[in-house]
Amino acid sequence: MKALVPCGGAGTRLRPITHTSAKQLVPVANKPILFYALESLAAARIVEVAIVVGDTREEVMAAVGDGSAWGLKVTYLPQEEPLGLAHCVLLGREFLGDDDFVMYLGDNLLRQGITSFVDAFEEERARSAEPPAASILLARVPDPHRFGVAEFDGHGRLVGLVEKPEDPPSDLALVGVYLFDARIHDEVAALTPSWRGELEITHAIQGLLEKGLRIRTDVVEGYWKDLGELDALLEGNRLVLEAIEPRIEGTVDAASRLEGRVVVEAGAEVVRSTVRGPAIIGARARVVDSFVGPFTSIAADCELVHSEIEHSVVLESSRIEGIPRVVDSLVGKSASVVRSATRPRATRLMVGDHSRVDLA
Repeated sequence: MKALVPCGGAGTRLRPITHTSAKQLVPVANKPILFYALESLAAARIVEVAIVVGDTREEVMAAVGDGSAWGLKVTYLPQEEPLGLAHCVLLGREFLGDDDFVMYLGDNLLRQGITSFVDAFEEERARSAEPPAASILLARVPDPHRFGVAEFDGHGRLVGLVEKPEDPPSDLALVGVYLFDARIHDEVAALTPSWRGELEITHAIQGLLEKGLRIRTDVVEGYWKDLGELDALLEGNRLVLEAIEPRIEGTVDAASRLEGRVVVEAGAEVVRSTVRGPAIIGARARVVDSFVGPFTSIAADCELVHSEIEHSVVLESSRIEGIPRVVDSLVGKSASVVRSATRPRATRLMVGDHSRVDLA
């Protein structure tokens, strides 16, 4: 089995961060989202992986390289503009050949990995008189009208997929992981663009259903997150941090206190501060006279001075100084959030496109 990992897309819901960075490389617990997907593919014994890259291709290629860090062999497929997930399958046609493949969206986070789903799909295709043409993963969600939703008949057989329905037929949303055999290629080749101007993978799956082909369904256990927007990213960060093991590789002075599960990476310093876990302090970061609250990730080379932060993600090389309380926030690379000494005292902002600022 091979793998196809879409990593294009504009990442509009995470702007302004994604004006300069790939959304798949935004870190969760100080590790890029994409790396969790690559780890899952490697754990499922998949070796050959094609990553579909768009405008941020150089950054993605620099981060992933040839894939050998995960035991993978990575091929890159350029996509000049985001034309849909089914378009990614079109781009991958030569790479995929007639092999079965998994398509794993590069901004999705799945706690349990995909090994059990891959094994079940391959086993059923090998022994079944009616082998499935595809397998989709589903997750129960409280707000199914926001997602693509599965529809079943009275016998529990999948009969359709409905995109963001006003009246959802179920609470089972499509997860961004799909398994296909070669029959999907004919369906993709026959597609026309949707109203969004994209080739929709859900339409291709619907085409398989309309031909009477069987689609396997699995409901994921544990958490699944599409990390394409701020609230989901913070929630994903919280979920990953809840499972971290304490590790102290940097320095923590005698006047500081670590509570709960805390990681202090190599070269980091915690000085006269409290870090209440689960939390992670990145390599060479400095936390001085500050409080880092639960579910916070401070990336490498950051500096936090005379400040408090909680339930937030701070990207590398940023500085926060003299800020009494920061919560539920995402701070981009090399950003500066400081208390101004200039008079008259006022809030002074330099805020990029699509930013959001909530003032106390």
